[in-house]
Formats: sequence, structure tokens, C-alpha cells
Amino acid sequence: GEKYRQWNAAFDAGYAAALGKSIVTLHPPKISHMLKEVNASASAVCEDPEQVVDTLAYVIRGELPEIPRDGEEFVPIADRLGAGNPNP
Repeated sequence: GEKYRQWNAAFDAGYAAALGKSIVTLHPPKISHMLKEVNASASAVCEDPEQVVDTLAYVIRGELPEIPRDGEEFVPIADRLGAGNPNP
């Protein structure tokens, strides 16, 4: 049931990790804290099915979305933090 969601996700993620499989999680942001250990072991954390599709398109074919999720006004983090930043 709903109250066991966290335990089920943790078990499935642990089993996948033991088999050496990559993990992509899909869940609403409101339960991110409950799944923080699962998310920490994931290769990607998605909040909606479209993000999963975009992630798989990138991993399998190297394709990025036509329009960034941040919209047309997207600015890469390296540009936002400035040149020479040791942690871009």
C-alpha cells in the first residue's frame, strides 16, 4: 500500500544496485525527502514521465530536448556562476 512505498522503493533500488543496474527514479517532489537514500543511488531523479523520456533519449541516443526544461531563457550554470568559478 501507500504507506509502504518508501520501503518498496528502497528494496527495489537495493536489489537493482546489487545487480549492477542503473537506477532512474520517478516520483513527485513532495516525497523526495522520504526517498533521499534511493535518490542518492540513482543515476537520475525525475519528477514527471517526460523527464524520464528525456533522460533515456539522452542516455541511449545522446539527444537533448529541443527546449530546455527551464524554457527559452535557460542559462547554463557555468554562465550563471561566472568564468573561473572552481565549482561550475
